[in-house]
Amino acid sequence: MDRWVGRVALVTGASAGIGAAICRKLVECGLVVVGCARNVEKIRKLGEELESAKGKLHAYQCDLSKEEEILALFGWIKSNVGGVDVCINNAGFGDYGTLLGPEATVSAWKSMLDVNVIALCLCTKEAVSSMRERGVDDGQIIHISSLSGHRVPISPGNHFYSATKFCVRSLTEGHRQELRELKSNIRVAAISPGFVKTDFFDNALHSTSSNAQSVTDLFTTMKPIESVDVADSVVYILSTPPHVQVHDILMRPTQQKS
Repeated sequence: MDRWVGRVALVTGASAGIGAAICRKLVECGLVVVGCARNVEKIRKLGEELESAKGKLHAYQCDLSKEEEILALFGWIKSNVGGVDVCINNAGFGDYGTLLGPEATVSAWKSMLDVNVIALCLCTKEAVSSMRERGVDDGQIIHISSLSGHRVPISPGNHFYSATKFCVRSLTEGHRQELRELKSNIRVAAISPGFVKTDFFDNALHSTSSNAQSVTDLFTTMKPIESVDVADSVVYILSTPPHVQVHDILMRPTQQKS
């Protein structure tokens, strides 16, 4: 990780869960991290906790569903820290609802597409542009995806969310092919975890849903993946030598609780 010390990483969805864990890990490794989210107070608090760490964490407020705010984010990065060397597209969410039932809404579908797919594409486009503009040929793009991008969940309420993650799986390869066509050594990788212990499910199920109990029951039968496990995978990808391209790390919880 020594070659990344002092270099700039963007982490989207950085206020909690996986995003916060990635920010902490990268700052401890010496990177200058820009963590963005709609609510930045938690990011600022994390930055205060990491003041004595090797790197530094900057908090930036950004609604990733809005193109102009993403472009402003990259403008701020260029003006204040130089540019992006590592882009970690972590932001994403699910809104529980079937495809055919009365709770299925166009607004929920559009919201998931805006953040899980469109924002990922735009952040990647701007990050690669930043790297190439500055002659950075060893940059890294990492998409935080999901096992739901590799198989369709049995639960019907997750089908549209799964579709967005299948998009991410396709986009990961699309980005890789286009960078190869450009004869660039910028690398692209994905991490696809299964059940991770975060507030993702509470948000997706709106806490009061009867389906929340099924998630609670599920977590009693397995030890879920921790956010730090995903952060460790990010560090692994960054620590691989330049001639190694990690394609996709699939993470499945298998350890049963005693």
